[in-house]
Amino acid sequence: MKKQNSNNREPQKPSLVSPIIASIISAIIPGLGQIFARAYKRGLTILPSVLSIGGLLTWRIYQEGRRYTDIKTIISKAFYLSPILKIVTILFVILYIWVIIDAYLTAKKSNKGSRSYGSGLLFFVLVVFFLLGWQIGDIDIGNLFSQADEALPTMGRLLWPWEKAIERPEDVLTMTADIISPCQEKEVPVAEASATDPYIVITPTCGNPTETDGTPGTEFHLVGGNFKTDQEIEIWWKDPNGNEFRQRQQGEYVKVMPKEDDGSFELDIIMPYRLVTSTVEDENRIWEIQARQLQSVGQAQLSDEFKLAVEKMIETIIIGMMATLFGVILAIPICFLAARNLMSQNVITRAIYYVVRTILNVIRSIEPLIWAIIATIVVGLGPFAGIIALTIHSIAALAKLYSEAIESIDPGPIEAIQATGANWLQTIVYAVIPQIVPPFVSFTIYRWDINIRMSTVIGFVGGGGIGFLLQQWIRLLDYRAAGIAVWFIAITVMVLDYVSAEIRERYK
Repeated sequence: MKKQNSNNREPQKPSLVSPIIASIISAIIPGLGQIFARAYKRGLTILPSVLSIGGLLTWRIYQEGRRYTDIKTIISKAFYLSPILKIVTILFVILYIWVIIDAYLTAKKSNKGSRSYGSGLLFFVLVVFFLLGWQIGDIDIGNLFSQADEALPTMGRLLWPWEKAIERPEDVLTMTADIISPCQEKEVPVAEASATDPYIVITPTCGNPTETDGTPGTEFHLVGGNFKTDQEIEIWWKDPNGNEFRQRQQGEYVKVMPKEDDGSFELDIIMPYRLVTSTVEDENRIWEIQARQLQSVGQAQLSDEFKLAVEKMIETIIIGMMATLFGVILAIPICFLAARNLMSQNVITRAIYYVVRTILNVIRSIEPLIWAIIATIVVGLGPFAGIIALTIHSIAALAKLYSEAIESIDPGPIEAIQATGANWLQTIVYAVIPQIVPPFVSFTIYRWDINIRMSTVIGFVGGGGIGFLLQQWIRLLDYRAAGIAVWFIAITVMVLDYVSAEIRERYK
């Protein structure tokens, strides 16, 4: 007996048309000539590939030159702005000609009883797709390396954020003095200097802020004493609305170093601009000037960001665990309805099988991120929305995996049980369940691992967990705090991967 040639992937049947006709048909509809030559797989691969390449190429040329209406101008501008489109166009023309020639050769070889041809055409299609993807993805390797230096500081804060994980409580001394604006007949009394305690005295005690047109405000003379001599003093203001802000002059924050002998200082400052609204006309608006000095630094302790990251990481693990638990409970009864070998007994069970399979495919095709957005609309922001989103997706994914495990079991025990007259439920209990426990455990652990990782993502849309916290820190450009969250996510995933591997090993 002759061994069949492994290169002849398609049956050797004569072409339905002559080679010339096949090439003409492929010139009109690429790949159709190969189909008429009975190279069905080849033709059905070429047809959508060439059509999709042509459509994508046309769309990208239009996008690049969409500001113009003339076709020639659109094409020339597109080639000028994106030279890679010119290369893709040339390759597409070569591909089109190659498809026509390939149809002729395929029909000719088919008529001779041979179907041995290389895969160079299909490889060429992949090359054209790759170049189109490069252009659509706007890939710029040069830009990646040229801007790498700018990203290094941020990456450093993300990769080593532990300075943010430790903090030392600071004791700040704040001395204040009041100022009335605008000046009234009743003035604020001038504070008296103390012989031992820190103090500040400001003169005059009333004035006007800097105007919006740049007109300088009232100049004040600030005197202080008995401060620590080894720490700078920062000057702050507090407006009548209670808002605090640092004093700036000539673009620099105002600060002063006390004298070494007695801790005193003198400083001239101009009242800054501040938009202050008042509900009472001609009301005396009390401003407050502050002199702040760091007095002491306490013992090192875990920062609030670190504690919050731990709390939200625990919440993330719980979200994944609860979603997996609910998903398993609801997926187990559904998976038996989605197993072909159990639901092929009659027309009714086959109909149930197709309906269940269709529903599972629809649910599974929608990403958990979308389910999380929907869940937040229903139940609001928080971990409950994340649990709902992951549970819905877990039901569909686990039911599919479980059903495929059921379909791959040994049919012998099923036939033996059914031969005894057992009903559908008894068949499942005594013939199916004993065979599916190991794969079910493996799939469940794997899904828990996926849910833990996904729960960090759905937090970005309000699904709770550490993802929500990570999003806030990134938006605030607090990359060290974000780095703490990233480290916790990475460590948790690695630990869970090890635990899940150990559990799967025990159930092999």
